[in-house]
This record gives sequence, C-alpha cells and structure tokens, in this order.
Amino acid sequence: MNTIYISLIQKRTHISERQIRHTISLLTKGATVPFIARYRKEQTGNLDEMQIRDIQSEFEAFETLDARKKTVLKSIEEQDALTPEMRRQIDEIVLLQDLEDVYLPFKPKRKTRAIIAKQKGLEPLARFLFALPNGNVNDEAHKYVSKECSSVEDTLQGARDIIAEWFHEDKHVRSFVRSVFQRDAVIKSKLVKGKDDEAQKYAQYFDYTELLKKCPSHRLLAIMRAYKEGLLRVSILVDKKDIVPRLVSRFVRKQNPAADQVRLALEDGYIRLLAPSIETECYNEAKKRADISAIRVFAENLRQLLLMPPYGQKRILGIDPGFRSGCKVVCVNEVGALLHNETIYPHPPQNESKMAIKKIAQLVASYKIDAIAIGNGTAGRETERFMQRIAFPHKVQVFVVSEAGASVYSASSVAREEFPQYDVTVRGAVSIARRLMDPLAELVKIDPKSIGVGQYQHDVNQTDLKKSLDEVVESCVNMVGVELNTASKHLLAYVAGVGPTLAQSIVDIRDQEGAFASRSDLLNVPKMGKKTFEQCAGFLRIAQAKYVLDRTAVHPERYALVEKMARDVGTTVVGLIAHKELREKISIQSYISDEIGEPTLRDILAELEKPGRDPRDKVTIFSFNESLKTIADVKEGAVLPGIITNVTNFGAFVDIGIKQNGLVHISHITQEFISNPVEVVSVNQQVQVKVLSVDAEKNRIQLSMKDVQ
Repeated sequence: MNTIYISLIQKRTHISERQIRHTISLLTKGATVPFIARYRKEQTGNLDEMQIRDIQSEFEAFETLDARKKTVLKSIEEQDALTPEMRRQIDEIVLLQDLEDVYLPFKPKRKTRAIIAKQKGLEPLARFLFALPNGNVNDEAHKYVSKECSSVEDTLQGARDIIAEWFHEDKHVRSFVRSVFQRDAVIKSKLVKGKDDEAQKYAQYFDYTELLKKCPSHRLLAIMRAYKEGLLRVSILVDKKDIVPRLVSRFVRKQNPAADQVRLALEDGYIRLLAPSIETECYNEAKKRADISAIRVFAENLRQLLLMPPYGQKRILGIDPGFRSGCKVVCVNEVGALLHNETIYPHPPQNESKMAIKKIAQLVASYKIDAIAIGNGTAGRETERFMQRIAFPHKVQVFVVSEAGASVYSASSVAREEFPQYDVTVRGAVSIARRLMDPLAELVKIDPKSIGVGQYQHDVNQTDLKKSLDEVVESCVNMVGVELNTASKHLLAYVAGVGPTLAQSIVDIRDQEGAFASRSDLLNVPKMGKKTFEQCAGFLRIAQAKYVLDRTAVHPERYALVEKMARDVGTTVVGLIAHKELREKISIQSYISDEIGEPTLRDILAELEKPGRDPRDKVTIFSFNESLKTIADVKEGAVLPGIITNVTNFGAFVDIGIKQNGLVHISHITQEFISNPVEVVSVNQQVQVKVLSVDAEKNRIQLSMKDVQ
C-alpha cells in the first residue's frame, strides 16, 4: 500500500506503521477481524477489534480513493487534457474532496451559462478581462458583438459567466470558501407556513440558528427529519457581506475597469454556483458526522443488549402478555424447542385468574419448568404480579425480558421457517422464552435496526448503519463463542469466515449425519476450505467432544503446543486443565518463538484455566417499585429502581415499571462532566433514579441519577 497512505492512517489512528502494515496484510489475505484480534496478536501488536476495524475502514477509504483516481484519470485522458504534471498531482492526492476539486473543470456537465457563452465565442474576452489589463474594456468587448451577442453588455455578461464558472471550479477558491464555511457556517431552520400543528414536536426548531460545527448529532438529525417531512425550511450559510469582500481581496487585487468586471463575476459565481455547492458539501459532511455519532451510539447499545446475561439451557415458560386477547403461554425445552402452547386470560375483561393460576401451575409441574420469562410490553407488569401470586410445586424464578423486536421476528420468514404451523402470537412467546435462555442466540435472528435501541435509525445512512450493526453482532457472537451442535444457522452465519451459505451447509450436514464429534469434522462440510476452517474453528465449540481442546477457545493450530506443554510437566491435556499446580509450572518464556508470542501463550493458559468460559455476566432478578402502576402514581422527588432501555447522545431512557419510560438527561447522569452518556451507562443496566418532574398530559417523566447515591 502507498507509503503516504500508511503514514496518514498512523496519524489518524495513533497506531504504529508496523502494526498497520501487518494488519492490512492479514486483511488482504482474507483474515477476519475477530480472528485477527483473537489469534494474530503477535502480528498486530495486540490490537483490539476496534483498532483493527479503524485500520480496515481507513484502508477501504484509500482503496475507494484509488479506484476514483483511475476513473478521473481515464476521463481526463479521453478529453486529451491529461498532462504529466496533472497526473503527478492526482497521484499525490490523499483526500477525495481534493480529487473532486481537481476533476471539476473536466467533469461532464449540463449546458451551463458559461458553456453557452463559450459557444458564442466569448472565451477570449473572458481571458482578456481575467488578465486584469488597464486597457479600455468596452472597446475590447465591442469586438465580440454579433448576432448572438447584440450589445457590449451582452458580451461582457457572457464573459462574466465564463469567469464565474472558472472561480467556481478553481480548487484554491473552493478550498478558501470551504474553510470559511467549516469555521463560520450556521444552520438555520424556519417553520413552513401553515404547518404549526403538524410540526409541534419540532417546536424548538421553528426559528432556530446554531453554528453548524457545534450542532450535536441528535439535533441535526431532528432538524433534517423535519425538513424531509416538509415541516421546516433549512439552510446552511455564511454571511455574504463577510465572505465576498474577502474573496475579492484574495483573488482580485487590481483596481481598474477589467477588475470591476471580474469582481462582478466573482460575486455572481459565489452566489449562483459556489455557495450552493459548498453548502451542499457542508450539509453532507455534517450529516456524515451526525450519522457516525448516532450509529456509534446504536452500535454500543446493541452490543450491551446482545451481551445480556443468559439464563442458560433450562426449561422456560414464556409469556407474551395481553389484556383483551389474553396472555399467550409457551413451554420450551433446554434447546428452545416448543413443547406446548395455549392462552390464558387472567386480566380484564375476562378475569379468569383462578383458571389461569391452575393452568400455569400445571404446566410448570408437567414440563419441569425452571423459570418464567414475561415480555415487558402491554400487561407485562400486571402479568408479573399475577405470576408472583402462584404457589409452584418447586422453585421457579420469574423474569421480565425485553420484547424489543419480538413482533418483527414473529412475522419474519425466519419465524415462519421455524414454526410454519403456528401463528405470530406463539412465535412471539417462543422468542421471549428463548431470550431469557440466551439473548444473543435469539436476537441474531432479528434485523438489528428493529431491536429499537438507537436514535434516528431511519434517518442515518442505512448502508453504514447495517455494516456497523452487523460488525457488532459478529463481534459479540465470536467473543462468546458458538456451540457447533446446537447453534441455529442464523447464529452460525455470524461466526468469523462462515456466512449464511456455509452456515446452512453446516446445519444440513448436522441434520443428515448427526452431531459433529470434533472440530476437524468441519473439513467434511462442502465448501469448508482450509482458510475458512482457520478463521472459524476457534470460535466453534463442541461441549461433548471427546478431545477436550475441542470444547475450548484454543485454536486447533495450537493443539500441538498445548500437548507439548502437558508433556513437559508430565501430564496429559486433561490433567493440565484439571490441575492448577501443573499449569503454574509452565514457563511462558520457554514457548516463545518467531510465530508465537506472550499474548497468545497467556490467552491459552487463561483458556485452560476456565475452558469454554462464557464472558457474559450471570442473570439476576430485578424488581420494580410495586406501588407504581401508571404515570399517575409517579411522584416528584421519589427515588425508584429502574432499568436503562436505551442510550442516546442526549441522555438515557429508563423503564421504572410503567408504560412510559423516563428520561435522564446527560446533565443529570453524573456529577462529573461527560460528553456522551455511553461513557458511564449502558443498556440493561440496573439503576436508581430520582423523579425530577412528571407531565402526565404529555407522558413525560424527567429523572436524575446524579442525585441518587
């Protein structure tokens, strides 16, 4: 890769050039980010996934730049306008915007006023004026009077049109105007006449002005959403009275009649061409920054949700609660297979609570249920209280789980494929039950955008959003690891190097030939080449494997090393795992080589200490304040337990046990200053909050965390 590019990546990421080169080399050879982060620490200098993805992103951006350079060079060459100097200039460009500035004069365009003037033969006059001579302008202009230009003023106007376009396309002029916009541009929004009622939720932006570079992402995205909905008029601009004189003083330094014409052309070029062009650029750049910020928050929220503690492979009774339509009840076994389903009606209007209690107790006993999972939607709290009244034949824990995205799953092709004979209510209840068992394994079946833990997810760049969220899912799946013999094809698809097609092949082989006995059996799967096996094997576990290392995160390429360690201390691999005192005899320095360094060796020993360890926390039961049933019960000054359901750039939303979530504004999260809530809070975090205010009419609850110990 271009040495200049490597140097720029180093400056932007603060990662050494050596680490960058090795990382790019691995990426170009087909290595995945999770594999590089976990199993190639020596080559990267122990970079984490985020650092590797930063390098990957920069690398891909420069690849895009190089591809664009080829297109630009070809286009200019076809116009017989490519000089050796221009080729060298283009080769040295490192910013896409600079490349587009160079290409702008050669870019095919519609019939502009300048093109029409050139067709009338006025370009020589434009060049005469642009040279700022002291001669008589009118006399020179009179030479170009013709049928197409019947007066001196017509010829001068045409010449000014040409000069205006020259200024518009001049890279130095554009760079200067761009720098002014980046520093001084303001964003202004005004209410569209007659939209007062329709736009009430955007009332704060009805007559709004803010320096663009200081406008936070959530505010910019809100303004742009209102603009797209036709509710606000939005502009990004700098004061013309300020910038035009500065342009003139910088680029037109003489005082004579020709200079007067050039000044007129410059002002026209700025107003008609330059300002709209740079305004669009500024908007796109600000939108891109806002998107990045919003996507980052969404991605972090999703990560926290995916890594929620699992209850484990137990028998679960799942409930999708409801009032009039009843509560859909399902029982699933240890691997999430549906055993039974029916509907109970413990709430109004039916109020069949006695029958419902009898039925639930019977199901718990018959199917040896370990825990009950209740969706947190409509009637969720009421159903939780109802369940706590039941005397079960054995200990049964009751949990409330997030329903986010369950309705999307239940109506999806994935759900129809899993449960073709059941309706959406049954599928939704099964999803709720499985979420308690293993949130990650269930949530990967849902489009991440539908899980509802972001802000303005429909307003940001959808391609960038999907890429980021897919990376988060991939990261979480590989961090936790996947049980090869029970994982769904949807979960397997996110394992490093696998993908949907190979995941389906793995499931097909598993269904046809039975469970995989060892990791090496994966090589019998069609299209499972050695490179793909290298990428995925370490992240796939076989709990019942005969060979103990197949149950761990130790990569097969290091099996021989672990066996040597075991022999060196006079034991087997099984003995090495079982006895801490034997592991403590191992000297890491004895096994360091050109290929294997201390990071990998420490990872191996940590894995031998806790083979196949799940990095997620243990699930805990949470209880809301029992006195709260509606927003009317929420009193100012009360301190309440809650669970964070969503984090945004401006604060965190907290479920306090009623239908309406409360908002903890960023200024009320902690006593210390923070620039982003994700620095201190996360989705699914259990917190104590103080009620600052309640607006029952608007269903708004303002909360504080910093006032609560």
